[in-house]
Amino acid sequence: MNIDIFSLTIEQAHKDLVSGVYSAKDLLQACLANINKSNNDIFAFIEVFEDAWDMAEKADEMISRGEATILTGIPISIKDNILYYGHVASASSKMLENYKAVYDSTAVENLKKSGAVIVGRTNMDEFAMGSSTETSALGKTKNPRNHDYVPGGSSGGAAASVAMGGCLAALGSDTAGSVRQPASFCGVVGFKPTYGSVSRHGLIAMGSSLDVIGVLTKTVSCSQYVFDCIKGQDEYDSTSISLEDVETKSIKTIGVPKDIFTMDGVSQEVKDNFNKALETVKSAGYEIVDINMPHLKYALPVYYILMPAEVSTNLARFDGVRYGLSVLGNSIEDSYKKTRGEGFGKEVKRRVLLGTYVLSHGYYDAYYNKAVQVRHVIKKEFDTVFSQVDVILTPTSPTAPFKFGFKQNPLELYASDIFTVPANIADIPAISIPHGLSDDNMALDIQVMAPYKADKSLLEFTATLESLLQ
Repeated sequence: MNIDIFSLTIEQAHKDLVSGVYSAKDLLQACLANINKSNNDIFAFIEVFEDAWDMAEKADEMISRGEATILTGIPISIKDNILYYGHVASASSKMLENYKAVYDSTAVENLKKSGAVIVGRTNMDEFAMGSSTETSALGKTKNPRNHDYVPGGSSGGAAASVAMGGCLAALGSDTAGSVRQPASFCGVVGFKPTYGSVSRHGLIAMGSSLDVIGVLTKTVSCSQYVFDCIKGQDEYDSTSISLEDVETKSIKTIGVPKDIFTMDGVSQEVKDNFNKALETVKSAGYEIVDINMPHLKYALPVYYILMPAEVSTNLARFDGVRYGLSVLGNSIEDSYKKTRGEGFGKEVKRRVLLGTYVLSHGYYDAYYNKAVQVRHVIKKEFDTVFSQVDVILTPTSPTAPFKFGFKQNPLELYASDIFTVPANIADIPAISIPHGLSDDNMALDIQVMAPYKADKSLLEFTATLESLLQ
């Protein structure tokens, strides 16, 4: 049966499955056909799970019994840092190359309960550290639109898996834009929920106060369906929260930071594309308000102090003794050095060293403590702005997708997060939706941020915005 995965939404697939147009196995086969055709070149998927067929069979049984949820039989990929019992979760690293998960992450457990079909695990920057999926120890992922270009990162494989028709949705993780930026580069929707709204239980930690499991799909409504499945408070994650009592708010006023068009590093085609989006939004009757956020420029430097500090702490457990790679040395200290020296890539080592430095005696107050204080200032600034406007509109990325090897300086790659990192610093929900094309025919985007816990309002508004911008 010929199923056009590229135009198929979750809602339409659900209707087709329950009405018997095709089966969950047929749908899985259509995705696998696209993977077999393209994955050798793109390398979005590290592994396709053999037991996906068993899940598809169970989904068909659920459908026949009238027990189908909206995600029953829907093929979904998971990023390589999300645990799935009995399957390798390597975080695209040499350190965990052969590590098999001994339990399900809460997000995967919720997908399984819904009857979703987990197709496979997707490539990523090593331990989620990167903006182009070039730091993966397993190989580079290419942008499905043009293989000379990066897919973004760190969830580049997840974004590419949707864009190449390998699945209808993907789970990624977002610490500074790692769902939204690759979604924008690959021309799909990338949703980062409110911090804590999706349990981090079973997510290999990078920056624990920043990490959020997010969703990548073709449409905003598709992201809503997946988010509704995986969200919720979890006894295994003390930072998790419930959104059940939050009322939906109608969006009328849209804030735009004044300095977007004067910022260094923002390309002219991104500015022009964003202006077009603003004109469309204005013509639809929304009020555009210039907002002043003087501390927003500090979000990126704050992130690159807090994140490495948390990285150095979280990755201290990889010592070659308990699990993961183990390289025997002449002493226990020598074994530690050799294991971490061979098991971690260049970017991971850079961030571990930086994090160890800012946490060290004599520098903790000067760097880490000060960054924590500025983070609170930025959060308060968002609270003030959201008392004046309903949502904030920005580009997702300061540039269009770039070619492999184009950004050799790590600082240039770090700057890719300039628009996305504030949402992680402030714990608020944000979403990237496709809008426009670059001069090289690559995908461009816009980003919408909403107040803390206003995920449902954000998704409803961007679903409307999505139709306006088409």
